[in-house]
Amino acid sequence: MTAGSADAPRHDPVMLTEVLEGLDVRPGGRYIDATVGLGGHAEAILDAAQPEGALLGIDLDPHALAIAGERLAPFGDAAVLVRGHHREIAEIAREHGFEDVGGVLFDLGVSSLQLDAPGRGFSFQRDEPLDMRMDPDAEMTAATIVNEYEEAELADIIRRYGEERRARAIARAIVARRPLQTTGDLVRAVEQAAGRGRERHHHPATLTFQALRIAVNRETDFLADTLSAACSLLGGAGARIAVLAFHSLEDRVVKEHFRRESSDCVCPPRAPICVCDHVATLRRVTRRVRKPGADEVALNPRARSARLRVAESLGQAAA
Repeated sequence: MTAGSADAPRHDPVMLTEVLEGLDVRPGGRYIDATVGLGGHAEAILDAAQPEGALLGIDLDPHALAIAGERLAPFGDAAVLVRGHHREIAEIAREHGFEDVGGVLFDLGVSSLQLDAPGRGFSFQRDEPLDMRMDPDAEMTAATIVNEYEEAELADIIRRYGEERRARAIARAIVARRPLQTTGDLVRAVEQAAGRGRERHHHPATLTFQALRIAVNRETDFLADTLSAACSLLGGAGARIAVLAFHSLEDRVVKEHFRRESSDCVCPPRAPICVCDHVATLRRVTRRVRKPGADEVALNPRARSARLRVAESLGQAAA
C-alpha cells in the first residue's frame, strides 16, 4: 500500500532502508514514530507491517501532522496521529494503547518542512522573523534569546549547542546590533564576527542558527529521559529502538544511553567491585554509527549529517 497527496511537499525520508532494517519491521507489528514529521518513515513502516500492523505517530507541528494525516489516510485506523512532544511518549502511548510495541523511531531535529516553510525563521537563506519554534504555540522564540539574554549567556548557548569556536565574538556582535528583528539581521551579525566567506562544509551562520534552534526548542534537555521512556514501551526481547540524530550533541546522548543500557555494570572504571546493581536492558545492534551513503547524500544533501543508531531490547526491565 502506498499513500500521499499529490499536493503534499516532496519528502525524502532519510536512510529509509537502513531504518526499516534497523527496526526489523514485521507484519502485524505495532510501532511508534515519535517524531512523525511528514510521515515518510511512518508510511514505509506501516507498509512493511501489513497486514494488521499499526503505528502511533507523534509530532509537535500541527502543519506536519496534517500532511502526515493525508499521507497515512489509506491505512485508516492503523495510523494514529497525536500532537505532542516526544518527551511525552510514555503517556501518549499508554493513552492510545501502544504499550509493548515492536519498535520506536526517533528522527530528531528540524524537518525539511520547517526549514522550507516561509516565516518560521529556521533558515538563514531568507530574511524573515526570528522565530525557530517547532511548536507554534510555544512562547520562547529566537528573537527573545538574541535580544534579551546577557552576552555571556548568549555566548554559552552558541558554544554549547552550536559547538562554535567563535561564540564570544558572535555574541558580542549580536549584542552590539540589538534589536535584531529578522534572520537577515542575525546573519549580518554573525558575518561581522566570523567573516562572510563560506567554510569548507557550511555557511558561517549555520552553527549559530543550530544553537538557537536547539535552545528555543530545548531539543537536548529531555532526550536521555525520553529514550528511557521509549525503551520502557518496547515489547520484550527483540523489540528495537532506532534513533536518527543530525548533530553531535544529540548523537552523543544516544550513544551514551545505548552504551549504558547495554552494560551490566556502570560503576566508575577504577571501582574495585561492582556496587551499581545495574542490569543490561539493551543490545546494541549498530556497534558503530551508520551514515547515509554517497548516493543518498547526492540526492538529498540534508541527509549528509544523519547518524543512525539502533538497539534491541533484552526483555529486561530497567533498573
